[in-house]
Formats: sequence, structure tokens, C-alpha cells
Amino acid sequence: MVPFQVVRADDPDDRIVRCPVSGATFRACDFSGTPEETIDDYVYKRLNPSGEYTLIPPGEIRGIFRRVNAGSLGASPVEILQKVGREAGADGIIAGYLFCYRERKGFDYAVESPASVTFCIHLIRVEDGVSVWKGVFDKTQSSLLENILEILPFLRGGGKWMTAEELAREGVREILDGFPAMKGN
Repeated sequence: MVPFQVVRADDPDDRIVRCPVSGATFRACDFSGTPEETIDDYVYKRLNPSGEYTLIPPGEIRGIFRRVNAGSLGASPVEILQKVGREAGADGIIAGYLFCYRERKGFDYAVESPASVTFCIHLIRVEDGVSVWKGVFDKTQSSLLENILEILPFLRGGGKWMTAEELAREGVREILDGFPAMKGN
């Protein structure tokens, strides 16, 4: 599992970015700090208990990724991930990209602006670079009055306006439920 990467717009006025693996477009937002490290931790902890495979943590792959990335000018992101996977002796590599992590403005029960989080996770087969699975989470919390279909996430969030961290944790849980080794667990 390579560390999550932040994808920012080249032009600060542009709010659309592309996923380096799939090319899909997502809305971007400015954020500070290192929320990608928090999401790394959530993903690793959620995937590791399955026992169907050996998961190399992002901390152990970080050095390999930095070295391969620095020495691979002109290579595509997938080619870089394949090189990292080969060097680590992995069959597959998990790569995540963070596009938006906006904290709510307000309090648990009243907000001026809700939290918003957008990220995707890919499972790339090292042998041929094919993305064999991907999960996408793109959510800005809305009130129940705006969208009654949000009842389950609203209740899981404690019946309050979630922080960006809470929304990210919910997103990891939601999309990793569809991860190949997680089905039926």
C-alpha cells in the first residue's frame, strides 16, 4: 500500500482535477495539514484484519515510492506503481488519491458550511498495470431535509453534522466494504 497522494489543481482558480490512475475528474478544494496520513491509517487498519493477503504498510513502502518516483521522470503514475510493486515483491498495489478535505464550519448541530471529502482508492495488478478494483468517495454532508436518502450515514454519524475526519472514516468504511478480499467478511 503506497501512501495516499494529494492531488491539487495546477491553477488555484480551477476546481477540477484528474485521478492519476483512471483519469476521472473530481472537484478539488484547498485544505491544510496532512489528512492523507489519517486516511492511510484508516485504510490500513480496515484492510489488514482480513488475513487473505499480506499487506505491507505505507510506512514501509514510503521510501521505495519516493525513490522510484524521483527516478522515473516521464513515467506514468501506473508505471511508477508497478515499479514500486515489483521492488516490494507484491502482486498488487493499493494507491489512494485525496482531492478534497474541507472541514465543516460550525458545530455538531448547526453548520454554516458542511464537511466535504473526496478520494479514490485503486488496486493495481503489478504484472500488467491493470486497475482491478477502485472505490470512490465523494461526499458533502447534507441535511435530512435536503436528502432523506442520507438517513443511514446521518445516523452512523451520531445524528449530527460530521467533521471531515468523521466523514473520511465513514468513506473508508463504505468503499472498502466492496474491496475484493472484504466481501463476505
